[in-house]
Amino acid sequence: MTATQWITDIALVLIVFRQLREGRLGPRSYLLPLGIISFVAYRYLDTIPTGGNDLKLIGVLVGVGALLGVAGGVFTRLRVVGDHVLIKAGLISAVLWVIGMGARIGFQQWVEHGGADDVARFSVDHHITGEQAWLAALLLMALTEVVSRLATIFVRSRMLPRPGGFGASVRPGAATTRVN
Repeated sequence: MTATQWITDIALVLIVFRQLREGRLGPRSYLLPLGIISFVAYRYLDTIPTGGNDLKLIGVLVGVGALLGVAGGVFTRLRVVGDHVLIKAGLISAVLWVIGMGARIGFQQWVEHGGADDVARFSVDHHITGEQAWLAALLLMALTEVVSRLATIFVRSRMLPRPGGFGASVRPGAATTRVN
C-alpha cells in the first residue's frame, strides 16, 4: 500500500473515533467523510469491470458495505439539545466501522504479502476478471459504507423532535421557529 492509501484508510477509521466523544452534528460531520471517500474514488477507481462475475463480486461487497453503514448509523446516538443535534458513535457503531474499513485494509495487506496466488485462484474459479474488479469492489464497498452511514444519520436526525417542530406542544399565539 502506498503512503496515500495508508493515510486515507487511517483517516476513514479515525472519523468514527472522533465521534466517540459527543459533538454537534453539522455540515462538517458529512463533508469530511464524503470528501475523503470522494478523493479515494477519484484517485483509484478508474473503471468498473463488468466481465465474468465482476458485477456479482461488486454487488456482494457493496451490499456488505450498505449493511455495515446502515447498522453503524442506527447504532449512532443522536439527540437534540436546544437548537443543536448532538452525535455520538456508540461502541457497536465504532466496531462495525472498524470491521468494514479494517477488513479492506487487512485484505490489501494479505494480498500484498502472500495472498495474491489465493486470490488469483479464487478469481479464476469464480470467473472474476482480475485485480481491477477487486479494487472496484473494495472501493465501492467503502464508499457505500460511508454514504449509507451518513444517509442513515441524516434521516434519523431529521426525525428527531425539535422545539417548535412537528409534534411539539405550543401555546396558542406563541411565536415559533423551526430549527433546520
